[in-house]
Amino acid sequence: MRIVLLGYGKMGKVIEGIALERGHEIVGRIDETNRADFASFSPATADVVIEFSHPTAALQNLKDSIGQGLPTVCGTTGWLEHRSEIEALTAKTSGAFFYASNYSIGVNLFFRLNQQLAKLISPYPEYQVEMTEIHHIHKKDAPSGTAITLAEGILEVNHRLSQWALEEGDGRSTLPIKALREGEVPGTHVVTYESAVDSIEIKHTAHNRQGFALGAVVAAEWLVGKVGVFGMDDLLGV
Repeated sequence: MRIVLLGYGKMGKVIEGIALERGHEIVGRIDETNRADFASFSPATADVVIEFSHPTAALQNLKDSIGQGLPTVCGTTGWLEHRSEIEALTAKTSGAFFYASNYSIGVNLFFRLNQQLAKLISPYPEYQVEMTEIHHIHKKDAPSGTAITLAEGILEVNHRLSQWALEEGDGRSTLPIKALREGEVPGTHVVTYESAVDSIEIKHTAHNRQGFALGAVVAAEWLVGKVGVFGMDDLLGV
């Protein structure tokens, strides 16, 4: 495949290495220093765009990429209030858009474990739930997209909880998410259920960015030739 990297920070560079290892060609490396160059790409010159940039840049990046007829894989978080706009543009242009808050296979298995545990605990109101996510100091958004996906999975099956909130919450009607920024941590997510007599905890710890990057490249390989809006459930067939 001919890949354009839209966003060429640490993740972009890891994605580049994996894409090259898998036999793909990087035809564009776009960041804030050469953003205008992206307008030159079209389906005649590129097969897919992988967008890992910045929350403030993602929306325009996606508008441009999909508007230029390019299948687009996005891993940027912190822009999802505009998701319906991008999905509508994808439908209007008969384009292809793939979004995941986290491309790691392990994290996506963790999503399913999280929801299953939430379903099992739901009948027992004595358990209060909270979440902690830890990321590197360079991460701009909080809570993480992964934490939000975990929270949404819990809210879907535990109907005593009506919302999540950053930091504040009682664990009974509002799920609190603590967001910590430390060093160069790739990503740690912990879901804890606490009662007067015991605690139940599930945890996912990423050791590096390789798992995220590999998932994004695999998603790009899968997306080419398709039309519509997709996510990791489609890729994994679950």
